[in-house]
Parts: sequence; structure tokens; C-alpha cells
Amino acid sequence: MSCFRLVNSLIATRPQTINSQNLRILARKTQQIQFGRSQSKLNTQEQDPNSNQSGAGSRHGNGTKTNGTLKLALLGTMLGAATGSVYTIYSNMSERDSHKEHEHKKPQIVANFPDGVRITKRYINPKDTSGLDIVLFQFQTCPFCCKVRAFLDFMGISYSVVEVDAVLRQDIRWSSEKKVPMVLIRQRDGQYVQMTDSSAIISLISTHLQDKKTDIGELAQYYPLTSFFDDDGKKKQDIMNKYFLMYREHTPKGVTKDIEENDRKWRTWADKHLVHLISPNCYQTMGEALETFEWFSLAGEWDLYFPKWERDLMVYCGATAMWAIAKLLKRRHALTDDVRSHMYDALDKWTKAIKKQNTKFMGGKQPGLSDLAVFGVLSSMEGCQTFKDCLQNTNIGKWFFDVKEIVDKNRGALIRERVKGQAPQV
Repeated sequence: MSCFRLVNSLIATRPQTINSQNLRILARKTQQIQFGRSQSKLNTQEQDPNSNQSGAGSRHGNGTKTNGTLKLALLGTMLGAATGSVYTIYSNMSERDSHKEHEHKKPQIVANFPDGVRITKRYINPKDTSGLDIVLFQFQTCPFCCKVRAFLDFMGISYSVVEVDAVLRQDIRWSSEKKVPMVLIRQRDGQYVQMTDSSAIISLISTHLQDKKTDIGELAQYYPLTSFFDDDGKKKQDIMNKYFLMYREHTPKGVTKDIEENDRKWRTWADKHLVHLISPNCYQTMGEALETFEWFSLAGEWDLYFPKWERDLMVYCGATAMWAIAKLLKRRHALTDDVRSHMYDALDKWTKAIKKQNTKFMGGKQPGLSDLAVFGVLSSMEGCQTFKDCLQNTNIGKWFFDVKEIVDKNRGALIRERVKGQAPQV
């Protein structure tokens, strides 16, 4: 079997397992094949008693053939050695960081609340029984931040907000993690556990609501950041179980395996598909991008929390950057020029799935975590032209405003902490 056929046979039989073990087999087989060919040629020469006879014909005939055979044998041996060397180099390079695969990085613990960070506002619900002290670092209209807020509001949990400048990000300079949403949740020992992934944040707090006897910091250890290598060999990190609730012995009554799996399925869909349709739709043109950021400024009350120059910087720099990024995202996710149609298709898929269940919400009579995830993503563009078009061209409106009504009703009272020209309210 030639090296080419050997590679083809490996690919044909197990196309997803060309790993270091396969390469080791390939190198060894290559050496064996080439050495076997060389040995066969040399044995043929030894068995031919006339191969070394003198004479013009012999020198120019059999002599040339012998020299060619020796060269072929030498070339085969060199090829086998080269293949083995290449594999050795590759193995050393690829395995140098192999010990880092599946490394677990536990959530960070912050000893004290960061100096200089100013609370923007608080939502206080007197009916909150969670016992949690939560500070949410956010961009008001970030889809992932909207997901976390929708969950906290629906659950009636009190929390504080730090509105982060999307350009300068001054209020998260203290953190090694530079993305939002980010939460600091006070542990029983007075320190704070830090979480940054929106779905993991929701799963952690949901778990706590079912197991309030266990400290939130202890529960957070069930959501480590895990390293892995993707198909291109690039090292990535993610919270692999972020869609799982750690019920342990406290599984709520009425929660079945099918319900949990369906919830995880649609929460994943919201993160992996729906959210990636937002930017290509809301920032199609520079004009639409500016209109979207003007609404962001209004919804986030940027004129209250930031100086005018900083507010304008966020609007114009943000709109320009997102207009450019939207083009890249459109190509990355293989969207056609008619990007609205992709959004309509996604929303139709969601509403048809709920209709098939014959329930008001995906979670049944009340919104579940998947409802809150999809609602949160869509609420991030509620004031944009894209959302208005969705209301006209899909059946999403009834479900969306039904969820919104419950979320708004359960949300705590707003208390502003940092309004320009005014003293903090208490």
C-alpha cells in the first residue's frame, strides 16, 4: 500500500480522527513500505549473477539499472526518515501545550468591591427572598446583558447596575475580564464571586434559587472555564456546562428530563443563532447604525450618566465600528443580502415550536429560561427598525409582549444612584 493510499484509507474510514496517533501510524507505515521496497530491490540484485559482469553493454545497461535501483532505495529511506522527522517535530509542537487541554479555571474571587466603580442605579424588590447581593456590569442594549436583566427582573431579584462606557470601559479596568455582562455576587464571607458568561450567570442564580442553603460561591465552582482546542488547532475557552442547572438532590417538582433538554436546546439556539442575526440587521447601513445607537443612548440614558463628549463618542464611534463589524458577521454566518429574511425565519421557527406545544410560552403557562433568553435577545433591538419590521412580518409580537408584561410587573423599583446634577436618591 502506498503512502497516498494509506492516507486515503485513514480518511475514508475515520474522517474525524486524523490525530497524533494516526500520524504516528502513517510515519511508521511509510518507513516500513519504503524500507521493504529497498530491501526487495537489493535482494533482486544479489540473486542476479550477471548483474555485475563487465562489458560495454553491462556498464551502460545493467549498471545503469543497478545505480537507479540504489538511488531509489536511498530516496525511499530518506523519505521515510523525513516523514518520521516531520512527525516528531509536529508531535513536539502540538503536544507542547497538550497538557493545557481541558484545564479548568474556576470563577475568580474578588476580596473587596473595586475602588472607583460607581453604581449607576439599583432595582429594589421588597419581595426578593433570594438573599443575593448582585452588581451587574453592563451595556444597556447588549443582547447578552438584556438576557441577564430579563431573568433577574422576571425572578423579582434586587440588583445594582454599573453602566459601562462601551468605548472607554473605565468601570471594568480593575478586571482581567474585559467583557460584559459581568456580575459580582457577594459570598457569605463578604468576598465576591465574579462571573462573565450570561448563560452561566443565569444557570448559577437559578441553581441558587433551588438550593439557598449552599453558598453562591460554592455553587459557582460548578461552572469552571474549560480550555480546549477547536478543529483548527486554536485554543479556546468556554464554560462547557453553562446551560445546566446543578439541582443535585433538589430537582424541582414537575421538572422532567425532557423539559430540561428542551430548555437547553432553545437557550443554546438563542446564543448560537438568534443573537448573531442582530448586528447584520440593525447595522445594515451607516444611517441605520446611527439610528440604532441613538436609540441605545435613549434607552441607556447615556445623557444622564456620561458627559456629552463621552456620549457622542459612544454613539458615533460605536455606530461606525458596528457598521463595519456587521459586514464581517454577515459573511461569517453565511447570510444573504436579504438579512431580514433570516431574522423572520428564525422567529417563525420559534413561534411555530411554541404553537406545536400548544402552550402560551415555551416554558408552559409561565416563561421558562429559554423564553427569557429569546426575549432578552430581542429586547435589545426593541426600538430599532429591525424590530418594527419583525412585528409586521412575523407572529412574534403576541408572545414578546406577553413576556414583557410579566417581566415589567416583577421588576423591582428603580432607584437612581448617579444622575448628573442631582444627589443620589435613597
